Amino acid sequence: MTSSTLTIDTGAPRSVSGHIVSGALASGALAGALNYDKYKKEQMNKQEAIQSTLKLSAQGGIATGSAIAAANHMGNGNILGALTAISLGAMGIYATQVISDKLDENRLIECEEETETITQNIGE
Repeated sequence: MTSSTLTIDTGAPRSVSGHIVSGALASGALAGALNYDKYKKEQMNKQEAIQSTLKLSAQGGIATGSAIAAANHMGNGNILGALTAISLGAMGIYATQVISDKLDENRLIECEEETETITQNIGE
């Protein structure tokens, strides 16, 4: 384990998995409230609000878990471990975004194909 002379007293090590759940719940509550407001103002539809809330909940859980893991490593003087935890968190958040974008792209393609089929049937 890489150790540094820089040790920060972060208290007792905390449960990373417990904080992932806490972060997801907190992020979900915030995202849900904001997206519900957008839905009520007709700035997004119900499906978009739900999908956005779920994505942001997952990202919030990942961010919180990686931050707690980094703090645990810093408490042990393991700066490399802390940087690794933050890097893994950033990659997890990015992967969640990429997956969400890909799912949106696939839904768009399906809608375009369905629209094309309907248009062809109307023309017949």
